[in-house]
Amino acid sequence: MITIQDEKLLSILRTNARASISDLARALNLSRSTVQSRMLKLEETGIIKGYSVDYGNAYLSAMVSAHVSIKVKQKLTTKTNLELKQIDAISQLYAISGEFDLIAVLQAQSLEKLSHLLDDIGNLDGVERTTSSVILETKFKR
Repeated sequence: MITIQDEKLLSILRTNARASISDLARALNLSRSTVQSRMLKLEETGIIKGYSVDYGNAYLSAMVSAHVSIKVKQKLTTKTNLELKQIDAISQLYAISGEFDLIAVLQAQSLEKLSHLLDDIGNLDGVERTTSSVILETKFKR
């Protein structure tokens, strides 16, 4: 069972996964050993599965991102998911309800590279059709 302190810890880590144990302990008003124990427990139970890199604004502002809705031929769903997983520019892939089956989040270094990626996705065997939306601006991200 996750405690209120665990929720606070997760919230701080979501904002800054590189926060030191000392900083976390101060923010939570707990001892360092208690924070380390809680983090270990959260990792062992699979609540925390890893820590990731959060790109800086300068790097992200040079990137082009898009959401791509993907309609998949039903008999090729597994194969298509595996092929999409091999495309490094796809940072996230979600199964969704509605007209489309998947939404992929892509990041590329230019509109030209994004266009080629969209062509690559559209040309996969299991892909029936796609619709893409280029992200113009991120208002906030948590």
